[in-house]
Amino acid sequence: MTTVKQGYRVELAPTVAQRQPMGQHAGLSRVVENFCLELVKARLDQRRAEESYGVPKADLTAVPWSAPSLEAAWRAAHPDRYPWFGEAGLSSRVPKEACRVRAAGLKNWADSRRGARKGRRVGFPSWRKRKHGSRFRYDADRAKPVATTVVTLPGVGQVRARESMTWLTDRIADGRARIIGATVSEQAGRWWVSFQLDIDRTDINTARTVDQGAPTCGIDLGLKTFVVIADDTGGVEEVQAPRALKSALRQLRRANKALSRTERGSANRAKARHAVAAVHLRVANQRGDFLHKLTTRLARSKRAIAVESLNVTGMVRNRRLARAISDAGFGEFVRQLEYKAGWYGSKVWAADRWFPSSKTCSACGAINQGLTLSDRTWVCLCGVEHDRDHNAARNLLTAMHATTQ
Repeated sequence: MTTVKQGYRVELAPTVAQRQPMGQHAGLSRVVENFCLELVKARLDQRRAEESYGVPKADLTAVPWSAPSLEAAWRAAHPDRYPWFGEAGLSSRVPKEACRVRAAGLKNWADSRRGARKGRRVGFPSWRKRKHGSRFRYDADRAKPVATTVVTLPGVGQVRARESMTWLTDRIADGRARIIGATVSEQAGRWWVSFQLDIDRTDINTARTVDQGAPTCGIDLGLKTFVVIADDTGGVEEVQAPRALKSALRQLRRANKALSRTERGSANRAKARHAVAAVHLRVANQRGDFLHKLTTRLARSKRAIAVESLNVTGMVRNRRLARAISDAGFGEFVRQLEYKAGWYGSKVWAADRWFPSSKTCSACGAINQGLTLSDRTWVCLCGVEHDRDHNAARNLLTAMHATTQ
């Protein structure tokens, strides 16, 4: 049996009595993460002082980088510094996971600093604050579904889910899925639990495997039209994004203005903050729903997909386009497409970042060096008129065929 890592998220419907311990666990996770960071910073400062005094390297103060060492420090310190932890009846698994989260952040920083981690450079971990969101984690299957609509959370109790979890409970029951962790989070007053799974997807992937006779396609991503899909049958499809943030800007401005007029610490400020969070949550849900539906359809219907390698981090540095680019979600689109293609047996091919897909004539291969971003159509010297996005999609498809054959 071959398993893969997958997440499964379901919204919870906690009672008023259950919301209090859930909030307390989120606060506990924040306290433990900040305790670990405080300890590491103090030890690093001590080491620097000792080095300036000429203390030999072998005798320098040890810094607790690993999760076990951070957890041991927490266990030794909490009876005196945080006596409420033992008195409140909170789960001991939450501090354990908070130490793991902080240790992972420290490792990412250290690896990034010495060039051992791919991607953009990671900064030193910062303090967790309430405004960063309420969340906490359980290890292994401490949190798990005990019925199709009930989840048990240590330290909280049995919490009702807002939808059936039959898909998950059936797979856990017959051994096709195993819970390896769970994260409980809150946004705009609503609570979710996300299970991290080791799961055998053989039955799902087999039922949805893309047909070997399915077409291949090239995809051009853009702001005017989110994706232009040109397949090898000659067809071209344009898909427009919902532009969720743009649609919600007026409402978001009003909500933020109402928030700025309230008094800090007041009940009205809490309500106004909740209203702002609700707008952001709706925007994120609309964007996520669109991306998931589109990437699932493509992965199930196309045998091979050619995409661009976009430097999204560099693109958002353009102040005029940054908001529109972030609203589109180019990076998330490609990420979802890649892992879903692996599920359903299709392939994703990424062109070189400097491949001139828009400037190359798909008819004769000539490159139009004078093409600018504002040129939506152009005529090649060979006489063929091109739509910029349609031409780019066709060129990506041709480049993929030339490379893979």
